[in-house]
Amino acid sequence: MSLVLGIDIGGSGVKAATVDTVKGEMVSDRHRIVTPTPATPDAVADVARQLAEYHEWTGPVGIGFPGVVQNGVIRTAANLDDSWLDVDGDALFSKTIGCDVTMINDADAAGLAEIRYGAGLGVRGTVILLTLGTGIGSAVFSDGKLVANTEFGHLELDGKIAEARASSRVKDEKDLSFKKWGGEVEDVLREIEKLFWPELFILGGGISKNFDGFSEYLDKVRTPVVPAQMLNKAGIVGAALACSPS
Repeated sequence: MSLVLGIDIGGSGVKAATVDTVKGEMVSDRHRIVTPTPATPDAVADVARQLAEYHEWTGPVGIGFPGVVQNGVIRTAANLDDSWLDVDGDALFSKTIGCDVTMINDADAAGLAEIRYGAGLGVRGTVILLTLGTGIGSAVFSDGKLVANTEFGHLELDGKIAEARASSRVKDEKDLSFKKWGGEVEDVLREIEKLFWPELFILGGGISKNFDGFSEYLDKVRTPVVPAQMLNKAGIVGAALACSPS
């Protein structure tokens, strides 16, 4: 058993649990604290400290962050606060929590969980995970190896970025039927497969639980499309795997 505390930072809540990274299972309860307002680096780091204390944790910590993370440095933070830009997140959280911290983009974290334990297990070649939520997150793998910090939600189609057409937020705000929204998702997938020719698409986010409701409208996509399997465990488990991603 190899234990890591996984922390998943979101725009509304910060969640944590202890993870067995060998089995890909949470071995403690998942504790959640509301994301502070404003969600500044010091404020969020203090929440992470509280979560570590709740779990009485002193070992390695993996953190999934909603933005681009390059070698521990935060480059984007659209849903949190601009004060995150160019902050050394690894250093900040390590100092605040008092543990060795490794940070990773949250969609990449979810992708690691799916590749290691979920829908992408054992699939060779290029696998692309898309998380359909408030925006569209993406994670790309080549023979199981992560290509970090892709931003397919910003891919432009017909004058609109992908997440302005096919996120689950857009479906809800416009009250789109599964047929109409599924057509938008299909367009995004077809555009991506023109560029990458993946072996598999994995669709995550809460709406993936309704995959059977819209999958029939993805019939023009050449690539096999499957729902994510790790569901609400993916962010925390994948964050823990950031400490040992290979």
